[in-house]
Amino acid sequence: MKIVAALSDPLQASRAQEQGANMIELRFDLMKGDPKKLVQQCKKTCTLPIIATLRSGREGGQFFGDGREWEKKIRPIISLVDYVDVEQQFVRNAVCVKEAGTKIIASHHAPIMMPLHVLFVLERELRAYGDIVKIIVTPSNADDVIELIAFTHSVKQPICCGVMGAAFRYARAVLPLFGSELVYCHMGETTAEGQYSVEEFVQLKNLLMR
Repeated sequence: MKIVAALSDPLQASRAQEQGANMIELRFDLMKGDPKKLVQQCKKTCTLPIIATLRSGREGGQFFGDGREWEKKIRPIISLVDYVDVEQQFVRNAVCVKEAGTKIIASHHAPIMMPLHVLFVLERELRAYGDIVKIIVTPSNADDVIELIAFTHSVKQPICCGVMGAAFRYARAVLPLFGSELVYCHMGETTAEGQYSVEEFVQLKNLLMR
């Protein structure tokens, strides 16, 4: 289980590391300025692995461009980060990430809960180009959460599974116990509804992993 501090400000990275985060996610769709300079700011005060993410509006973010615009923004920093989050809709851009020797988090964020057989198909599609598969869904009831736990427990690793929204935020704490590799947390300003803070999740981890 690794705690990812999802940041909209790279200057928060050093505090995230001090509080116990294991990785940093820079949400470039929520930041203004030159991406290269933003990564360099982060690296000046933090030694944690960095995930570069340009989350689309379709999947809960603030990037509304096409594949070409996505590549134009991400390409200059590919060699400066450890992982690039590549949504399924931008799969064609995975080639340039791989050519640079940078790892890929292949992601898909859904506003619904998908049936188990669909989740397994999606996992195979994402695994085809990603080093880590990230599947985030939106449960509508407790049965959906139980199915997501079962999927997380049985699917090929490494996997990151999570939920969108605040209704079932407790699943963010439970899923890592069944194999979810990454937990995305905030540093005072959430990048997604329902996130725990890094500080909160470090406490939860210490309690749950005893």
